[in-house]
Amino acid sequence: MAIKGAAVQAGSKLSFFERYLTVWVLLCIVAGIILGRVFPNLAIALDRWSVAQVSIPIAVCLFFMMYPIMVKIDFGQAKAAVKAPKPVLLTLIVNWGIKPFTMVVFSQFFLGWLFLPLIQGTELLRGETVTLANSYIAGTILLGIAPCTAMVLMWGYLAYGNQGHTLVMVAINSLTMLFLYAPLGRWLLASNQLTVPWATIVLSVLVYVGLPLVAGVCSRQWILQHKGLHWFERKFIHYLSPIAISAMLLTLILLFAFKGELIINNPLHILLISVPLFLQTNLIFGISYVAAQKLGFTYEDAAPAALIGASNHFEVAIATAVTLFGLNSGAALATVVGVLIEVPVMLMLVEICRRTAFWFPRHPEKASLLDPRLGL
Repeated sequence: MAIKGAAVQAGSKLSFFERYLTVWVLLCIVAGIILGRVFPNLAIALDRWSVAQVSIPIAVCLFFMMYPIMVKIDFGQAKAAVKAPKPVLLTLIVNWGIKPFTMVVFSQFFLGWLFLPLIQGTELLRGETVTLANSYIAGTILLGIAPCTAMVLMWGYLAYGNQGHTLVMVAINSLTMLFLYAPLGRWLLASNQLTVPWATIVLSVLVYVGLPLVAGVCSRQWILQHKGLHWFERKFIHYLSPIAISAMLLTLILLFAFKGELIINNPLHILLISVPLFLQTNLIFGISYVAAQKLGFTYEDAAPAALIGASNHFEVAIATAVTLFGLNSGAALATVVGVLIEVPVMLMLVEICRRTAFWFPRHPEKASLLDPRLGL
């Protein structure tokens, strides 16, 4: 039985660090860009530590970002999520039946028409001369067909969502991406020679999700058996919680140290590309969130269902753009812009979820136990 809950008061009871998380994110983005400019050789050296275009330094940071989230998951929730498939079905419909096509519409309208006079120039892609606008459109499409499979666990965590259900959504969308990413990419890009870096997709899912998941399951079981639930919740989680957000901020510094040069050299085009990406993110979130409310989801399921559709797997999009078009291509730049705007925008959407939790029924156990700051 679900109960009606009050709004999740995100601002009043959070720590100083959590309350101004958006500020820290923006500072880390700036710090990363400055680091890449001041110590370019360091950024290049770190960026070269990769396997199948999966960055080892970023993988390490993402592990420490994901592990504190994974270890908190009660996997009985994941089993229950399989028996209540509506949120998963909603994410599949939005991610694969709506999101790719709205991305094409937004990109064609803004980059292919409205902003076209401001986007002059051509470049050589795969032996063919194309306009910069079309190259940017290709990059945004690669973002639009890559649903998030890692960072969404962080967004769901910050929104106090059902992490068990979020994990199931991530797993199923990851499997779906293996089958649909290439066909959709070929169709929407009108290219029969789309080179999809399968190794990058598989390895990123295993490293970013699988490894911290296994570590979380094993360590949670060991701690509960040897230390007990009280020690786990009062001691272990208390010291572990700040690690996830700290690792996310360090990840941002590294990402923008690697890609900051592209951003600095194209300020106007960064702004122009951001417009359709920003609108796309908010539209997909709105569609999913309203649909979840109409379908009677609890808040704990509605929030991650909406957030997973809004966010993108930018690591795969960047790797695909670089493999297909080259590191200095407009398509690669567009995927980097996706990283630039995603974190601040997703934090904004997390805040919207928290403040509109009263729109939804609340799960009685999670509403009272999930986080003491909910004020229920």
